[in-house]
Order: sequence, then C-alpha cells, then structure tokens
Amino acid sequence: MADKIKTTISHLNNCVDHEVTLSGWLYNSRSSGKLVFLILRDGTGLCQCIVEKEKMPEDVFDAVKHLGQESSLRVTGLCRAEPRSPGGHEIAVTSVDIVCPTNDYPITPKEHGVDFLMKNRHLHFRSQRQWAIGKVRHTVIDAIRRFFNDNDFTLIDTPIFTTIAGEGEQTLFEVDYFGRPLHLAQTGQLYLESAAMAFGKVYCFGPTFRAEKSKTRRHLTEFWMVEPEVAYTDLPGLLELGENFVSFIVQKVLEDNRAELEMLGADIAHLENIKAPFYRLTYTEVADILTSDRTVKFMADQLAAFNARKTEIEKQLADIDAQTKAGGMKKWKQEKNARLTIELRSELSELETKIENNPKHAQLAADFKWGKDLGGSDETIISLMHDKPVFITHYPKKAKAFYMKTDRSNDKVVENFDLIAPAGFGEMIGGSVREDDYDYLVERVKEEGYEPESYDWYLDLRKYGSVPHGGFGLGVERTVAWITGEKHIRQCIPFPRMMDKVYI
Repeated sequence: MADKIKTTISHLNNCVDHEVTLSGWLYNSRSSGKLVFLILRDGTGLCQCIVEKEKMPEDVFDAVKHLGQESSLRVTGLCRAEPRSPGGHEIAVTSVDIVCPTNDYPITPKEHGVDFLMKNRHLHFRSQRQWAIGKVRHTVIDAIRRFFNDNDFTLIDTPIFTTIAGEGEQTLFEVDYFGRPLHLAQTGQLYLESAAMAFGKVYCFGPTFRAEKSKTRRHLTEFWMVEPEVAYTDLPGLLELGENFVSFIVQKVLEDNRAELEMLGADIAHLENIKAPFYRLTYTEVADILTSDRTVKFMADQLAAFNARKTEIEKQLADIDAQTKAGGMKKWKQEKNARLTIELRSELSELETKIENNPKHAQLAADFKWGKDLGGSDETIISLMHDKPVFITHYPKKAKAFYMKTDRSNDKVVENFDLIAPAGFGEMIGGSVREDDYDYLVERVKEEGYEPESYDWYLDLRKYGSVPHGGFGLGVERTVAWITGEKHIRQCIPFPRMMDKVYI
C-alpha cells in the first residue's frame, strides 16, 4: 500500500486501494451497532466513510457516533470502489480528526419555508441542490468566457455608475455620487458600441441593476449579464451568433456537470437537443399564434395535465402520511420520505399556481393586440409550444428601446430579437441591430423624451465612421434556471436581491 494521500472526493477514482485523507463536513450519518456510516462532503462531492468500533479508540468512536450534521472533520482510511455509495467510492476509516463538532444545525431534511432558507442563505449553500446549482453556474460562466475569448472577442469592462439610461428611466436605480445624481448600470451596451468601433468584436460581463417593481420568479433587481457587440453585422448574423453561443454553453454543462444535472432532476434529453438552428418567428407571427384556436386548445390541454398531476401528487402525499402515522419506519426511510415530501409539496405549490394562472394566461393570449410588448405569460405559451429555443424578431418600434434600428422595409418595426427558452422559462436573450444613422437616432432619442445633449458621445459614433452593428445581452441566472430546471432564479445567484427581500 502506498503512503496516504491528501485528496478530494472528486479525485478518489485515482486513489482506489490507497490510504487517503479527506477533509470536509458531515452531511449525514447513521449507526448500526458497531458501525457508523458517515456521508462526508468536501465541496467536490459526497463520500461514504465506514467507521468500525473495533478499529477506533472507544472515546473516538463514541464521539463520531454522536456528531451532528455539518460537524467538520478529517478522515483517513482505505479508498475502495463501491458503485452503491455516493460518488462510487467509500472509505474504510482508520482514523478521525474532529475539527469542530456541531449540534442543532438549523437546516435539516425537514421542510423549510423560502423565507427561512433565504435568511439562512450563508448555510443554505451547503445543501446539495444549492451546491449543484452553484457548480452549474460556474460552468456557465466559464463557457461564456471561453466562447467569446476563443472567437476573437475582446473583453471591455464598462462602468457600473452611468449618466444615461439604456433600458428606460423608470427602472433606473439612482445613487448619490458626491452630491451628483447618477444611476446603477442597466446595461453596458452603449459603452460597448464605442468599443466595437475600436476592436470590432467586444463583450462585457458583470452585474446589472434594474429597479423593476416585479416579484415574479423570473426577476431579480441585481443580476449578471454578458453582452457582446459586433461591428459590421446584421440581424441574421446576430441570430447565428446567439444560437451558437447558447448551444456551446449547454453542451459545456452537459460535458462537465452531468452528475449535477441528474441530481437536480434536469431534463437531460431536452438539453441534448439544444443545437443550432433554433426556431425563428416574427413578432407578427407570434401575435397570430397567441390569438389562434391552436393556443386555445394548447392551454386547455395544459390545464387538464396540471390537474391530473395534482391528483397524483396528492395521493403520493397521502400515502406518505399514512406510512408515517403507522410508525415503525427505519431512519433512512423516514429521511427519504421527508425529502420526497419537500419535493412533492414544492411541485404541488407550483402546480396550484399554474392551475390558477392558466385561464388568466389563456385570456391574455386571446386578447393580445399587435403593438403591445410580449408579456411573461405570452413568452411562456410560445416557449411551451416548442422543444428548442425560439427567436422572436421584428417587434413594434414603439414597444422597444430608442437605439434599435428601424426596419427600412417597414418603419413600424425594429430589427431586434428576443430568444425564448423552451419549457416555459421565458426570455434569455434580448438584442438588436443598433440604429447607425445619425438623423434617425436623434429623432428616436427625442421621441423617448430624452435630451440629445445627454447622448452627445453616443451620437458621435454615428458621425465618425458609423457602420452596421449590433449585439445582445444574456442573463446568467435565467440561463442557469433553464438548464437546471430551477423554477425561481433567486436560487441561481449566491446572494439574491429582490424587490421586497434583501437578507444578507
């Protein structure tokens, strides 16, 4: 046997039949007479560690037997391959070093409310679902950087404090900047346009702020966004860039995080289908779909499916409740039922919301009028009707930002697009070709009620070497939510900031 190896759980496949030392925290434990089974986590995975009474000093074995959840410890022992154990390995423990024993850890396998978990976010990170989402988020961010860096884009760091609005003044956060009112950035786009004229292809990546008074599961007041901007491009070029970009991110997560996706219950078969080309619809085509008999039938079928699933879940919960009242269950079964109950009640709550909203969304779709911006319910309907992301292009000019290029063949619409994720997850990307004509842009600035003088430097870009150009923004949290199947993007950022909740 080789000397003992200090390693991590993720590298145990290289350590079979070697003595290893793992440093981590107690995720769970159970005892069976002269054996204690510890589930250790170390930030890279989970591993079962078997402690035998006859191989431990009596006081150490007794201390291990009574360790509480999230106690920190080091274990040393022989690494063995064991397909039935978490991670595929187990440790036959020869020694234990208890670093910090813990009792009464507040987050237990029982069900906790959202407010409780948010207030304990500093501890909630340790839960397996949050850990898995965090690993996927890391890969998404890495893939974003890889894609643009490998495709000759230059990173441009744009300011957080800004003097101008990019997405409408009503969602600006005002701050006191040494006695002068400034705003937190809604987007880095306007600054990126100047950089694109210097470097050709650029991107920025950082936090973004929107004072949008929304409490829906799709909204945060602070989120992370990546924004590429490209000189000498057109709308078809932007769509191709967008679908290649999203496809690359998804494939990278499938490659690096399949185990985490399985743990989260993500639809892996669906993700494997995310490859270019994506669907393409115009806004006008979407308006026709929303008001069609096809949508009426689709929404009715959805409601029937929701109600059927609700009945199934209620029966499962009743069965679990009956088992609990009967008593005599082993600890592992109790814990399994507790976890399943949490999952089922969460799904039931989501279903009840869908059942309540379905008729409202169906009515909104039936009443949709050309000229309105698409709402969340409209996007949800369209996304549920498709098995791949959908590009929606050529929105009404009056519903969109001043900088979007007016379609010269139809001055009622602009050359823009949104990318809608399938399965009801809504908008992931918003982008457009930018107005490159000075006179057109000045007129649009005035139409929005802004002072052209406030945009002098932005208008300069249309005076000195203006070219066709455009770009888009992708929200990290919405992308992570879609890939993982997480229903609320508050779970997809380490410390969420929402309109009515800021805990830590």
